[in-house]
Amino acid sequence: MNQQALSSLIWSVADLLRGDFRQSEYGRVILPFTVLRRLDCVLASTKAAVLKEHASKLQAGIPFEPFVKRTAGLDFYNISSLDMPKLMGDQDNIRANLDSYIQGFAPDVRSIFEHFDFAATVERLHKAKLLYLVTEKFAAFDLHPAAVDNAQMGLVFEELIRKFAEISNETAGEHFTPREVIRLMVNLLFIEDNDGLTKPGVVRTMYDPTAGTGGMLSVAGEYLAELNPKARLTLFGQELNAESHAICKADMLIRGQDISNIVLGNTLSDDGLLGKLFDYMLSNPPFGVEWKKIEKAIREEHERQGFNGRFGPGLPRVSDGSLLFLLHLLSKMRPAVQGGSRIGIVLNGSPLFTGGAGSGESEIRRHVLENDLVEAIVALPTDMFYNTGISTYVWVLSNRKPEDRRGFVQLIDASGFWQKMRKSLGSKRKEMSDEHIALVTRLFGDFYEASQVTVLGADGKEISRQVLMDGETHPAAPAGGKVKTVPISRIFRNEDFGYRTITVERPLRDQQGKPVVGVKGKQKGQPQPDSSLRDTENVPLSEDVEAYFKRDVLPHAPDAWIDHDKTKVGYEIPFNRHFYVFEPPRELAEIDADLKKVIERIKAMIDGLSA
Repeated sequence: MNQQALSSLIWSVADLLRGDFRQSEYGRVILPFTVLRRLDCVLASTKAAVLKEHASKLQAGIPFEPFVKRTAGLDFYNISSLDMPKLMGDQDNIRANLDSYIQGFAPDVRSIFEHFDFAATVERLHKAKLLYLVTEKFAAFDLHPAAVDNAQMGLVFEELIRKFAEISNETAGEHFTPREVIRLMVNLLFIEDNDGLTKPGVVRTMYDPTAGTGGMLSVAGEYLAELNPKARLTLFGQELNAESHAICKADMLIRGQDISNIVLGNTLSDDGLLGKLFDYMLSNPPFGVEWKKIEKAIREEHERQGFNGRFGPGLPRVSDGSLLFLLHLLSKMRPAVQGGSRIGIVLNGSPLFTGGAGSGESEIRRHVLENDLVEAIVALPTDMFYNTGISTYVWVLSNRKPEDRRGFVQLIDASGFWQKMRKSLGSKRKEMSDEHIALVTRLFGDFYEASQVTVLGADGKEISRQVLMDGETHPAAPAGGKVKTVPISRIFRNEDFGYRTITVERPLRDQQGKPVVGVKGKQKGQPQPDSSLRDTENVPLSEDVEAYFKRDVLPHAPDAWIDHDKTKVGYEIPFNRHFYVFEPPRELAEIDADLKKVIERIKAMIDGLSA
């Protein structure tokens, strides 16, 4: 049975739950029971030996855990004499026996069921007289490793998570990132390392500080397994939501990962993997969420530790903590001399431009650009996520850029690369196809500027569309038609995003209109500024300030001067401005002709009504 069929079979348990559970609650029953049955099957072959080993070590007064783990050949165990087939033999005591069986698991595994709040689910099932029926259903599923290996089981569980996320789409975005977005990010993260990742025995680490249900980690693992079955990707994560953490931990357990690497807690205020560095990192942090509750801890780290901590470059405004996650990821990078790291993070538009020169946001942008850490930023289509329709961007960062990328940032506008979904899921109405993902991956991998060229016929309908690298020959326009060209990939130097904010002063004048001058200290004999006439100008870093001032300011205000003490350096990435293409308005004659046609049509309709 393939994973699609198996996941559908498991999800069919929902038929028993209708009426007693809401649709959005099905996953709270099906996911933990799936984990329970999988572990039951995995441990079956060593069950007798584990119980024997446990009994002997208890009798000898020796700590049993390392011995039973070795006997099981796994990082977990169950020391209860019960298993799921035995549970079926005592219908009257199913609730107590099921609880006893759960308590027999290793503490790490037990915590998964605790975070699922499985005891409350079992109580609800018992009261609804469904507990035995549901347990019986799951006991009949063959989830033994001989029938379903770890990779297949991982895909089955991922499909179950997706179903759960989609039917509870009002909260899906809190713990589930659309699969195609993850696949794109994983492609961009691994593409430059494909040669190294295909070597036998490769071991790499991957980290997600906002792990959710583990989708990013599991897709990354699948990708590397396809690329090199002998490679090993060790997965790490932290998640704030207890239920999402339980799902993530369960998914990692099913895939054969060390679940002690999946931590519960707030990543920003309590780093659960302190001191650890990683080869690859992925994250989809919450958009526009304020960090007021943890402000004290964040500010203390910023002020006391500076650049020795995570938040040295600056702090964003309290209303949006997205950039705090970016800074957290940067702190987890391996030094370049140790192989370096690569990061993929999804952010909304705010981190690109919010905050003027000297603000926390600008200083964070300054830090990543002046240290040459940004490889590319990719604009995604709107309506891609379950709980928001806003514009989103994938940032790719690295401290081991290839030689040809050093000093440069690539911007890719993939906002037009989408297809409409057959059925909307919350705010998600669009998806990227395999072809769209391959195109963005190629644009990034080739590191070229490129345009999308659309040929329109005389009737305005599209004839053809293609992507051309700069320098390639554009198609000719057909008779009466036209060729529409829009940039989709552009390359800039890091400093192109920097500017100086200069303060332009003009003199304070007395009643006679004469400039007021200072009479003491350094200001003696100097014209005094009029604060009501004060203005600021942003001058690109690539341009000389004095030349700009003479050209753009003095012709309009000959008495102005620059207060150099107030000059600040800022950085912003005005993404949309770099892809804007001016379209001239239609000719007036063409507009008039259209208006006449509309008026004639309206008249005809009125005449028809009066007749």
